[in-house]
Amino acid sequence: MKLTANKTLITTILMFSSLSAFALKDDTNQPINIVSDSQSLDMENSVVTFTDNVVITQGSILIKAQKVVITRPPKDSGKKETVEAFGSPVTFHQILDNGKPVDGRANKVHYDLGKEFLTLTGNAQLKQLDSQIDGNIITYDVNKQQLKASSTQQSRVKTILIPSQLNQKK
Repeated sequence: MKLTANKTLITTILMFSSLSAFALKDDTNQPINIVSDSQSLDMENSVVTFTDNVVITQGSILIKAQKVVITRPPKDSGKKETVEAFGSPVTFHQILDNGKPVDGRANKVHYDLGKEFLTLTGNAQLKQLDSQIDGNIITYDVNKQQLKASSTQQSRVKTILIPSQLNQKK
């Protein structure tokens, strides 16, 4: 029983460190709270899955999804943790250090911690106040601070910019 409890504690700690990569300065120091209708743990493959009405909060971050899968590959594999969220849609909200809110949504959100690369797929949208970007796929390279949006032949990327809001604080 003690071995199982220790493995569960270790896996939970690993999962929490994975989620912190989504956060900004003050948020990373806040407790991570995860509520869902069910949770499963695959200790052999280091995978934690939360399903049905998943709500994750950490500081100003709020993520809602139907399913969240956190995977931590073995250390010798050279790969880092990934977080995948699924929903119709997955939504997230955060207040940035400058006081401006950022909201996003997509049918699937994938975050690769090793590459610090975020991908929103399917009805993807990022919004700050009244400015927004809509597309089928939106990617964000955290290290390079580069955002790319693409769409399908049936639709195009749509961007709305409100200059006065982009230049002011909150």
